[in-house]
Amino acid sequence: MTESSPRLPAQRIDASGRSHVSYREVWRLAAPLMANSSIQAVLNLTDTWFVSRLSTTATAAMGAIYWAVLCIIILLGGIGMATQTFAAQAYGARRYRRASHAAWSGLFAALAVTPLFIGAAYLGAPILSLLHMSAEVQHLALEFWWPRLAIAAPIGLCVWVLTGFFNGVARGRVTLLITALMGIANVPFNQFFMFTLGFGIAGSAWGTAAAQLLALALALTLFLAPAIRQRYRSHLTWRRPAILRQIALGLPMGLSTTADLLGLALFQAMLVSLSNVAGAATQIVMMLTSVSYMPAVGIAVAGTSLVGQSIGAGDSEWAHRVGNAIIRTAVGFMGVVGVLLALASPWVLPFFVNPSDPSAPAVVALAGTLMWMAACYQVFDGLNVGSGFCLRGAGDVRVPALIVAVLSWGLWVPLTHIVTFAPGQGWVGFLPQLGLGVIGGWTVCVGYAVALGLGLWLRWRSGAWRRIRL
Repeated sequence: MTESSPRLPAQRIDASGRSHVSYREVWRLAAPLMANSSIQAVLNLTDTWFVSRLSTTATAAMGAIYWAVLCIIILLGGIGMATQTFAAQAYGARRYRRASHAAWSGLFAALAVTPLFIGAAYLGAPILSLLHMSAEVQHLALEFWWPRLAIAAPIGLCVWVLTGFFNGVARGRVTLLITALMGIANVPFNQFFMFTLGFGIAGSAWGTAAAQLLALALALTLFLAPAIRQRYRSHLTWRRPAILRQIALGLPMGLSTTADLLGLALFQAMLVSLSNVAGAATQIVMMLTSVSYMPAVGIAVAGTSLVGQSIGAGDSEWAHRVGNAIIRTAVGFMGVVGVLLALASPWVLPFFVNPSDPSAPAVVALAGTLMWMAACYQVFDGLNVGSGFCLRGAGDVRVPALIVAVLSWGLWVPLTHIVTFAPGQGWVGFLPQLGLGVIGGWTVCVGYAVALGLGLWLRWRSGAWRRIRL
């Protein structure tokens, strides 16, 4: 949004004086954020491709812990998500200095949680011992676990805080520039650490850390650049960081995403326990569907900014209208791209296995079936993402976190165990075991996506978020 834009974001006034949501403005804001999220998907695919060059076992090891690592990062990194909400509402209210104040608060909060990241890194062995994976898979998983959490995660959180500020003040192109640098740098860094230095799977985590450090240097440079300093006083607002306010809003945000991702982590770990082929196929499908999911997150991030800016401007009715537009856009996008990915899977999947690995044909065949199951839940995943991020823009984070936690931990995880494992298999013996294998587990996954999408959409439609004041 520029200085000449209407006070309400993405607003268009027709000839009769009636206001409408300008989808052109929505796409103008969302496009760089979609590209930014697409680069995040490329980062995921890059790491998966490099690790797949090692072995199917290495890919399964990454799949077993990838989402568990991400859960820890996002739970502690929820404070970074809060930066965008505070910055967007301050921007909508034309309180520009407060917007950069949110960024400084987020950076100080990131430093405060860094010891927790390091502590989680040292808990890798006892945590992974609970997942009942083979000794070889566990060894490889631990090699990736420590540098990804202790080194890469704190750096990445600082980048996240600063890009949240730029997203909140409608400068998504700056975020795109920062993330593009990180995505490009990740390729040579992966090659260097994994193969030139011989770090193996651990080199993927070290490569990510190096790319994020480069991105952080650029983000700080742009945040303190003359144009931002003049308008937002970004060089002055560090003196009184509102860390507690940042944590109070950020932790429920982190918990909401973590509850979902922890369910996904346990889902994938159960399939790895079932077989290396099931685990590798599921990891590849999840990474491929991120091509649909991550751009939709970019649309949803635009929703956080537009809803937050509308509330900051004092118009909750407009926030509702623009939020509905974002949700419709996310649902349509994910539905179309999900089907296209499934249609393209016969040509794409072979690129993510080692042709000399004897398990490769079985992985490709299973992943081809799972791609169509994944396409089935894309529409409801769009409903989930669009509604959830619009609620964040309004500061409504506690009830959505509860909805996600109940459905993920109370429905998805136990039902996956019940349906997937046969008697004598599995992690616990007190649940029924139907033995329907990987297809049964994925059927439960689709059902969970439907329930979650509808739950968050109904929360948005209820309008309870209108009563929240930050």
